[in-house]
Amino acid sequence: MDRKENLGQDRLNVLVVEDNEYMLDVMCKALRSLGFVQLLTAKNGKEAIEILKMTHPNVGASRPIDFVISDFIMAPINGLIMLQWLRSFKESPNRFMPFIMVSGAADLHHVQSARDHGMHEFMGKPFSVDSLYKTIQRMIDKPRQFVVTQNYYGPDRRRRRLDPPGGKEQRAETEDHATIVYSKDKVAKPEKASDVWLFKLPNHLKEKMGSNAMRQEFFVPDDILAEAEVALQREAAGFIHWAKKYLDRLAKEVVAAKTVSGERHQNFDEINIIAHELRGQGGTFGYPLITLFAKSLYEATKLPRKEDDAALDIAKAHIDTMRAVIREDIEGDGGEIGQQLFKSLKMVIAKHEKRTS
Repeated sequence: MDRKENLGQDRLNVLVVEDNEYMLDVMCKALRSLGFVQLLTAKNGKEAIEILKMTHPNVGASRPIDFVISDFIMAPINGLIMLQWLRSFKESPNRFMPFIMVSGAADLHHVQSARDHGMHEFMGKPFSVDSLYKTIQRMIDKPRQFVVTQNYYGPDRRRRRLDPPGGKEQRAETEDHATIVYSKDKVAKPEKASDVWLFKLPNHLKEKMGSNAMRQEFFVPDDILAEAEVALQREAAGFIHWAKKYLDRLAKEVVAAKTVSGERHQNFDEINIIAHELRGQGGTFGYPLITLFAKSLYEATKLPRKEDDAALDIAKAHIDTMRAVIREDIEGDGGEIGQQLFKSLKMVIAKHEKRTS
């Protein structure tokens, strides 16, 4: 493929949903580097739903959305609620629309929740251009058939599993139990709880990309991917500026919580959300220690949790440690310095936890 050519991905309209303006810009730059140039953006699920409503066929929009890439945790409407709306509501422009969920909280229960609400793919943060590329490639080349029951509407949640020694499937996947449907016009729920509908539909993304895409797998040349990864790392300077602001926000929440004599739920909720944001970004820009320490803070402040002064001191220790990473510009794992920071943080956590035991 010539560097100026592509396999038709420039024909696809992509909706990118991300509440962090900096990360929204980074994601859009990464998509453009892969040849996706027709991008719409939204800052949260509420804004995204309004955009999607305007692309409903009954509205007569000339630019329908072909697939969505959305962050998980947003306010006032998160990615999960938006996905549920897309799959369930009559105002949805396309209940079969491919949907990629992105989150720094790539924990099993988050992945399962997104899967059970009908996502196509899940991409964890921190992300790379290569991981973004492979996720989209999987969605385009190997789309999963849709399954509809009384309790589920979305892509087939079963993954083909291979037996390592023989390379054979571990289970047979038959369709004898299901009703095969070849038109997406039939979208009502089955009448019986035991009914299963399998939708065998054309590959819309490849059809729109054109004849070249229909004849071969979607790919981006290695040299273009390498250039895009380098460009992503250039965003590290912007990340430092953004991270400092978020660490300042964390520090203000800790100070504010110290002055509260009653419940501190709101303060700790905000600390948890900010930690989640930092957790998802550090490794993307070459600062995996930020991701490590932010994940530790996220885990320490999620429910159920303690909200006493000792918990706030633990939060402050995390903030001080992350500030040291930024101040000393410690990239990668930090070597001996990184190990010492991690050891010191663990000692502080143990000290304050002992106060409440």
